[in-house]
This record gives sequence, C-alpha cells and structure tokens, in this order.
Amino acid sequence: MSVSDMFIALQGVLTADQDIREEIRKVVQVLEQTAREILTLLQGVHQGAGFQDIPKKCQKAREHFSTVRTQMEFMKTKLFHEHWRFVLQRLVFLAAFVVYLESEALVTREAVAEILGIEADRERGFHLDIEDYLSGVLTLASELARLAVNSVTAGDYSRPLRISTFINELDSGFRLLNLKNDSLRKRYDGLKYDVKKIEEVVYDLSIRGLNKEATAGAGGEK
Repeated sequence: MSVSDMFIALQGVLTADQDIREEIRKVVQVLEQTAREILTLLQGVHQGAGFQDIPKKCQKAREHFSTVRTQMEFMKTKLFHEHWRFVLQRLVFLAAFVVYLESEALVTREAVAEILGIEADRERGFHLDIEDYLSGVLTLASELARLAVNSVTAGDYSRPLRISTFINELDSGFRLLNLKNDSLRKRYDGLKYDVKKIEEVVYDLSIRGLNKEATAGAGGEK
C-alpha cells in the first residue's frame, strides 16, 4: 500500500469517527434536555409546598427515565465515553435523588444501571462505571445538604436529622475507599463541607430546641 493509500484509508476512519461523534452529540443533547426536565421537576421539593408532593414528583421523574433508557440503547453501540460522561453522572445523581426521596436510602449501582437501562457489570458490555456512580452519589450529598436547609424553612424539623444520619453514613463509606481518580478525589473532598453544612443545621435546631420537636414527631410520617 502506498503512503497516499494509507492516508486515504486513515481519512476514512477519521470521517467515520467524526460521524459517530456527531451522532453521539445529538443523543447527548436529548439526554441533557431530559436531565434538565427531571432536575426541574425534583427542584420543587426544595419549596415549602413541595414536601407534600414528593411521591408525585418522584413518579413523574421515573416516567422521564423511560426516555433515558431509549437513548441509552443507542449509546450501547458507541465507545466514546468521554463525550457523555458528564450527562451520565448527572443522570446517576437524579436516579439517586429519586430513590432517596422515595425511601431515604442509598441507591445501589445495580439499581441505577437498571433505571438507566444499562448494565452494572463490565463483563456484560455497556455498563455503569463505579467512578460515574460515585460521582453521582457525591452530587446527591450536596443536594441533600441544600434540602436540609430548606426543610427547616418549610417547618420540617425531623428531615435534617435523618439527612445528617444518611450523610454521615455516606461519608464513612467513602472513607473506606482508596480513590485513585483525581477528579473523583477532589469531588470527595467537597463532601466534608456538605457534612459540616448539615451539622450546622442540626446544631441550630438543637439550640432552638426544635430537635426535641423533631424527635417527638419521628414516629409519624416522614
């Protein structure tokens, strides 16, 4: 093969790659728009009236994930992960937020993968990387720190106590990890600020004597 033929062949590969990247870009735009719609929906829980409507908001959010699963079917055939890593991490966060609002529990990586319509195990092909899952969970921690503050504003004094317990368990879990990913490690460093922010909310409730009211009502509905 001549040098010219070699470069003509290389150009063919480059063109094919560029076409795939353009296809991915369009799908990512759809995913980002869906993620924005889910986020806008869930942001309503930060408003006073939103606390009474959490189950309905979670149900609607889950309906949006059907669109996500459809788009993920296309992504399963593509390899350019770096082009959609950010939106995938955001979708992990949104799935984790929905599950937390429903059950106040940490969603597993397997459950997130199922919600998104992809695999959890690398051996099965298109899968959810552990790093992407952990990044989404760290975003959840920041969102819950915000929710703790807004819960007090809405007069829900028991929720910050439960969030505090959850976040401290989350922090203990991350301390067990030996994180090699620089980006993930930097994001984990921000978790201590979320812990501190929530502790300040709980401390303020204690000073005002509202923690006793929250404890007394803990046996009721969350």
